[in-house]
Amino acid sequence: MTPRNLILILATSGFASTFSSRAVEPMVGIIARDLGTTTQTTALLSAAFALPYALVQPILGPVGDALGKERVMKVGLALALLALAGSVLSPDIATLFILRMIAGAAAGSAVPMSLALIGDRVAMEQRQLALSRYLVAIITGQLAGSSLAGLLAETMGWRGVFGLSTVLMGLAFGATFIGFRGAAPGGRFDLASALRRYGEILSNPRALALFSFVFVEAMAIFGIFPYMAPLLELNAGGGATEAGVALGGFAIGGLVYSILVSWMLRVLGLTRMLIGGGILAALALVTIGWGGDWKLYTFAMVVMGLGFYMLHNTFQTQVTEVAPTARASAVALHAFSFFVGQALGVVAMGYGLDRAGLTVTTLVAAIVVVGLGLTAASVLRRPTPQPRAR
Repeated sequence: MTPRNLILILATSGFASTFSSRAVEPMVGIIARDLGTTTQTTALLSAAFALPYALVQPILGPVGDALGKERVMKVGLALALLALAGSVLSPDIATLFILRMIAGAAAGSAVPMSLALIGDRVAMEQRQLALSRYLVAIITGQLAGSSLAGLLAETMGWRGVFGLSTVLMGLAFGATFIGFRGAAPGGRFDLASALRRYGEILSNPRALALFSFVFVEAMAIFGIFPYMAPLLELNAGGGATEAGVALGGFAIGGLVYSILVSWMLRVLGLTRMLIGGGILAALALVTIGWGGDWKLYTFAMVVMGLGFYMLHNTFQTQVTEVAPTARASAVALHAFSFFVGQALGVVAMGYGLDRAGLTVTTLVAAIVVVGLGLTAASVLRRPTPQPRAR
C-alpha cells in the first residue's frame, strides 16, 4: 500500500473521531437547556470523552503492537459507532455522560494507531510532512465539529448532530474494514512483553519529555474550548453558531500550518518553530482573556491553532521515533498524556474562571505555553537517544 492510500484510509477515521470529539463544545448551552442541567456540568462532556480516550491508551498501545494496529482500529471504530448511535436517544445527562465515555474510549483506537502506522511505513525524513498531511483530516474534523455542529444545532438540534456523528463513524468503520481487509494478522498479546516494552520506553528521557510536553500543552490550550459558548452568551457575543465559528478558527489555523509546514521546516527549523508556536498560542490566550465578540475570538483561535500545531506536530513526529519496535505503545502513552492534560485542563480552567476570572486564568495559561515552547526547543534540539536495552 502506498503512503498516499494509507493516509487516505486513515483520514476517514481521523476525521470522524475528531468531529465526534469537538462537536459537543459549541452545543453546551443547547444541551444544558434541553436536558435541564447547568452549562458547567454540560461542559464536562468534553472531559467525559477525553479522559476515557486517554485512560484506555496504555492498554491499546501494547495490544496494537501485539495483535496488529489495523485490527485494534476496526474493533474500536465499531464500538464507537454503537456508542454514538445510542447518544442520539439519550434521555438525560447521566446517560449521555456514560455513552460519551464509551465513545471516547473506543475512539481512542483511531488517531494513535494511525500515527503508529504512519511511523511504521514512512521514513523519518518524510514523516513530519506525511503526518501533517494526515493532520489535515483531523483538522478538518475539528473545523466541521466546531463550526458545523454549532450551526446545525440551531436547526436540527443536538440529537441531529449526534446522528451526523454516527453516520460519519459508520463511513470510517467501512473504509477501515475494507481498506485493511488484507492486513497481515497479528501475533499474541503477552503481558510480560508489554511491560518490558513500556519499561524501555520510559527509560528514554526524550520520551518522558515528549509525554510531559503534550500534557502541559493540552492542559494550557484546550481548557478554554468548552467555555467558549457560555462566555460568548454571557457577554452577549453570540450563541452556539458564533461559538462554533470561533472554535472553527482553531482548525483554520491548523490548515494554515499544513500549508506552511514545508516552508517552516526549511526556513525556521525545529527550534524556532517550537518557540514561535508557544508565543503565538500565548498571544491568542491573552487576546481571549481581554473578552470580546465572536469575531475577536475567531481571530484569536486562528492564531492559537497555528501555534498549537507548530508545537504538536513536532511532538508527534518525534514520538514516533523514540521506540521503533514498539511504536503503538509509545504513541499510546503520548496520547494518554495529551488527553489526560486536555481533560484536566477543562477542570482547571473552570476552577480558574470561577475563582480568578477570565483575564487572570488565560494569562497564567499563556505564560505556561511560552515556557513550554522555550523548554521544548532546548530539549528537542539535542540528538535523539535510543531506549536502553533490557
